[in-house]
Amino acid sequence: MSKISAAITAVGAYVPEYVLTNQILETMVDTNDEWITSRTGIKERRILKKEGEGTSYLAIKAAQDLINKKGLNPKDIELVIVATATPDMKAASTAAYTAAKIGAVNAFSFDMDAACSSFLYGMSVASAYIETGRYKNVLLIGADKMSSLINYKDRATCIIFGDGAGAVLFEPTTEDLGLKDEYLRSDGTGREFLQATYGGSAYELTPEVLEKGGHYAFQEGRTVFKNAVFNMADATVKILERNNLDKDSVDWLAAHQANKRIIDATAQRINLAEEKVMMNIQKYGNTTSATLPLLLNDYESQLKKGDTIIFAAFGGGFNWGAIYLKWAYNSKN
Repeated sequence: MSKISAAITAVGAYVPEYVLTNQILETMVDTNDEWITSRTGIKERRILKKEGEGTSYLAIKAAQDLINKKGLNPKDIELVIVATATPDMKAASTAAYTAAKIGAVNAFSFDMDAACSSFLYGMSVASAYIETGRYKNVLLIGADKMSSLINYKDRATCIIFGDGAGAVLFEPTTEDLGLKDEYLRSDGTGREFLQATYGGSAYELTPEVLEKGGHYAFQEGRTVFKNAVFNMADATVKILERNNLDKDSVDWLAAHQANKRIIDATAQRINLAEEKVMMNIQKYGNTTSATLPLLLNDYESQLKKGDTIIFAAFGGGFNWGAIYLKWAYNSKN
């Protein structure tokens, strides 16, 4: 029997309508367009303004986009994973609600959180379910409403993050396609440098915490930047070396969109040409779990069957890694 691999066979995406530009941020916090652009590469980001709607709204929209494009019957979906750092609530899971709303009535579902590496880790998990041979349709969604965690008086974070969602469908293949290898790592000692602290079991959310703004996301930018540059690039190099790949055999780098300087450093480490580097940070900012699937959606029309894509990500925790995947289809667009 031929070996089963997990291939991405469809993508979908959703970003909110409201565009928060650098010019608008200039009226909210002490910053300016030149400062933001030169340090991050971000020009604008999308913000979900619908009252009462959270990450599930984004996830549902992205899943429905994929379902419509693929012509997929939601009843055929067997597993729904929502990779997110901003679930609707502590319990129940955002994935279960998302599955119900898209009509995936035969699927089981769960959330997973590895901060900005959530989707990368989710690719590993979704692929493992496919490779067992027990499941044929796994829907992986990366979605985050980061605006729910951001203090728009803190220029260290408010200039970076945006809201959005992307979805991919994993199906089995016996061709030489799909997820080929992964290199995933974590170091919990780094969590003090990038975290959304309060509201968890060890940090009670009290009126005093709310008054001080302790419920907002926090990051020590310099430390996070240094670790992200080293670890994303290092993971990318390791995945190439393990698979005897070089810059000429890589068609695309899909790196987490946190900071253009980090993406550039990763590409430079493997001497990859600029035209092979997927980039949309200028439009969306850092959408956390959604950056990688949003890249796939934006570049779908350029992807060809058999293309070698290297995924790389780094997130709070610290969590990081790289994945080697061969693209499974030619776009109809």
